[in-house]
Amino acid sequence: MNSIIVRDDGFHEDELSEAVFTSLETLKTGVEVPVYLHLENDEDPACLPLYFCWLRLIRIPFPDFADGRGFSLASAIRRLGYQGCLRARGHLIADQYRQARQSGFDEVEIGKGLAARQPERQWLVQLANNPGSYQDRLFGKRPVPAAPKSGHLRPELSPSSAGMPTV
Repeated sequence: MNSIIVRDDGFHEDELSEAVFTSLETLKTGVEVPVYLHLENDEDPACLPLYFCWLRLIRIPFPDFADGRGFSLASAIRRLGYQGCLRARGHLIADQYRQARQSGFDEVEIGKGLAARQPERQWLVQLANNPGSYQDRLFGKRPVPAAPKSGHLRPELSPSSAGMPTV
């Protein structure tokens, strides 16, 4: 796959295009050096914490645009404590980039054909249009929006502005 890597700062060439990725089965048999792991989206990540120190990167495939198992798998791996790089690979579109980042992916690997049809700006606007999430507010990464100073509804949403009688 001739690949482009999508990150929060834009498109990049794939530095790992020649890298050899190891399967979970091979990882379990033992490795002598840190590896790049290709984890199928239907594999159980429960054993991964034993191998975190041997992982340079975990790549999770998306075989189809409608297959969201990779998002769940990335979230599970982050909950297990993995702090390294997580890469989504395959059939993702720009509209799914924000969800990929929120699920725990650091980057997305797409084909050059898709990159031509959905240029860098379409990917980056996903973050700009929807800054943060409720998780960001919970963990202090984004402030909670301020309440209106009046203590309740904004004037444009008040019953009187909607032509409703007030009591």
